[in-house]
Amino acid sequence: GMSSKVPVVTRFAPSPTGYLHIGGGRTALFCYLFARHHGGRFLLRIEDTDAERHNEDAVTAIVKGMEWLGCKHDGDIVRQSSRKARHQEVAKDLIAKNSAYYCYCSKEHLDDLRKEAELKKEPFRYPGTCRPENLPANFVPPAGVTPVVRIRTSDDGSTSWDDLVQGTITFPNKDIDDLIILRGDGSPTYLLAVVVDDHDMSVSHVIRGSDHISNTPRQIVIYQGAGWEHPNFGHIPLIHGADGQKLSKRHGATGVEQYEALGYLPEAMRNYLARLSWSHGNDEIFTTEQAIEWFDVKDCNKSPSCFDFDKLKDLNAHYIRQCDPDRLLALVLKLFPEVEPHKEKIAMAVDMLKPRAKTLVEYREAAEFIVAARPLSIDDKAGKNVQTDAAKDVLRAFAALLDGYAGEWSAAALEPVVVGFTEGRGLKLGQVAQPRRAAL
Repeated sequence: GMSSKVPVVTRFAPSPTGYLHIGGGRTALFCYLFARHHGGRFLLRIEDTDAERHNEDAVTAIVKGMEWLGCKHDGDIVRQSSRKARHQEVAKDLIAKNSAYYCYCSKEHLDDLRKEAELKKEPFRYPGTCRPENLPANFVPPAGVTPVVRIRTSDDGSTSWDDLVQGTITFPNKDIDDLIILRGDGSPTYLLAVVVDDHDMSVSHVIRGSDHISNTPRQIVIYQGAGWEHPNFGHIPLIHGADGQKLSKRHGATGVEQYEALGYLPEAMRNYLARLSWSHGNDEIFTTEQAIEWFDVKDCNKSPSCFDFDKLKDLNAHYIRQCDPDRLLALVLKLFPEVEPHKEKIAMAVDMLKPRAKTLVEYREAAEFIVAARPLSIDDKAGKNVQTDAAKDVLRAFAALLDGYAGEWSAAALEPVVVGFTEGRGLKLGQVAQPRRAAL
């Protein structure tokens, strides 16, 4: 990997699927924290193919998800699809260096070889038929065949790297194929595009999910063929659902922006995601500044972490209680614009609503008594407390008392008034409190 003297550049490189997945959000966050910790840069590259070129909505969804999460990228977005000419140039350069070669084998021939390997119960490996040294001296490229380009890999030995998270990882070279880097139509394969783009973007640390581990030796072979130093690799474990399976839609919402709609605060999500496979001592609650100060990808553990919806909710409840009242009201109005006419009263009730909500959806539900059309319907249990004549008399007298009340409308100021009223009528507190609660 690159030396520590190289400036730190990380990148997040999602496919334009139309939303930012939770796993991608955590990868982006770790890349962001690592870059900020080292005073480096955090770049965004969209791994779009030619077919996905103009899917702007998908790109916008990813960028908005990252902005909401609070890990905005630096500089311009790089698009893999716009760099095809550069990918082709590197493939030609690899051929000139004898690190790659044209392959004219037909699909039928390759299918036959695959079947043979299956019968022998061996993994299929391209046998290097078209390597220049294996072709007859008088070889003439077959007419009408557009060749693919393959990278040359070693037949023996192994390819290894010191993974920042997983430790040393080694692959025997016999398991790494002479893989295709340029297709017959001139389009680059994913592996070539990633290597060229990471090199050209001066990426020093590739932090990504452990599902990319098997791609890494193949990418290292391309780096070596080009005569480039490969970046440092850190493969972070995947996120699982409670059942130990990879996190998917059946576990719950998987898109970052779905959590905004479900009433989560971005700082809760950011704090929660940072704790998946990474920790700083026993600290559960910490600011982004603290995370930047503490974060190092080397401190990630190797085992998958479990996405715990209850834990996320508890963290969210903490951040709702901490939230500035003006900002909290703005967030509630953004999610529930229909409560706009009641915003003054909702703002007044903030200290009463905060402890009753783990999400902004619950906050809105707790404020329903402010918003609901009058007269309010009383639920049966509470209704029993106001049906007797005695209860109604108490309420009438109490309402009259409040009508004439000129003091401060706070719990502390009102409590002695209520106690005085109760004692003055020779009643127990429950005889006043229960009908009053039902009436309110």
